[in-house]
Amino acid sequence: MKAILENETFKKVKWWINFVLTVLMNSVVVILILILLLIFIYYIDVVKNSDNGKWHPPLFQAYVIISQSMEPTIKVQDAIVIKREDDFKIGDICTYLSKNPNYFGILITHRIIGTDIDEKGKKVYIFKGDNNYSADPLKVTKDQIYGKVVMKIPKIGYVQYFLSNAYGWIIAIVVPCVGIITFDVIKLIRKPRKKRRGE
Repeated sequence: MKAILENETFKKVKWWINFVLTVLMNSVVVILILILLLIFIYYIDVVKNSDNGKWHPPLFQAYVIISQSMEPTIKVQDAIVIKREDDFKIGDICTYLSKNPNYFGILITHRIIGTDIDEKGKKVYIFKGDNNYSADPLKVTKDQIYGKVVMKIPKIGYVQYFLSNAYGWIIAIVVPCVGIITFDVIKLIRKPRKKRRGE
């Protein structure tokens, strides 16, 4: 009776391990396919732009937010996906390259709250963080805008931070591998026993 119970318990544990590993492996495959698809789109876009002799930001880009300026809409450690666009309107959340001396060369993700015309007669955009009291000091030209936010992935930055550390890789890669090897070793040990018992 004890042997039967142990066998049933082992079968349940085996089923759960197989289920978890299958889900993890399928998730990894889906993520890899998406990454490859994005790389392919990126490559085609870069080739097309280089043929035209003009530089454009990539069609899609992803960033992790590190400031509270867009809370509660976008929080710290949320990831955003932006898409290059040709047309922007008031209310759009966009990422632009700052020319402000205090943040020069930094990518900023804020909301468009207005438009204006500069001294050269070009349309410029006024940005403001949802959590900021005032608008960004400098108006932004269209060529500074990298794209419009099309997707937000909450708290994915914590995963990125976790995996960027050595212990994160150990937990995410080494531990599951050790688990799979251990499970296979147990299976190999149990087979000869079953044969000896005539099962």
